Amino acid sequence: MATLYDFTANGLDGKPVRLDTMRGKVVLVVNTASKCGFTPQYEGLQDLHRQFNWRGLEVLAFPCNQFGSQEPGSSSEIAHFCQRNYSVSFRLFEKVDVNGGEAHPLYRWLTGARRGVLGTRWIKWNFTKFLIDRSGNPVRRYATWTEPVKIAPGIEKLLT
Repeated sequence: MATLYDFTANGLDGKPVRLDTMRGKVVLVVNTASKCGFTPQYEGLQDLHRQFNWRGLEVLAFPCNQFGSQEPGSSSEIAHFCQRNYSVSFRLFEKVDVNGGEAHPLYRWLTGARRGVLGTRWIKWNFTKFLIDRSGNPVRRYATWTEPVKIAPGIEKLLT
């Protein structure tokens, strides 16, 4: 059975990041976009990172251009946007697909382990969130419209 630690993804710098470096941490994985109505959630994600990182939370953002082409930028443009507008200090990765035949293996695993409404595997839009426990297992999927602050109690529970 797979865990988060079995995957690798490229950081915004193009270098592979082995996710086993997250071993023992609580992780929040989010597909993001810079030109989406939900983009202001970056602020809430940064707040969660600031509040809980020192206790063992890692926020991992995976930009995705599959929903209305709302993440058209290059890696450097994404990094600049996130820093300039939201002072993002959590880890950002290269753009990935989250649905379909080209979906990143991490997302194929996440959507199989934690299905959406009516049991669907498909991610419906940007800013779908997956909360992963300290053993690398996904414990909850949160919808796009779930504000990051609403996830704080679930994070708190996993950190204790």
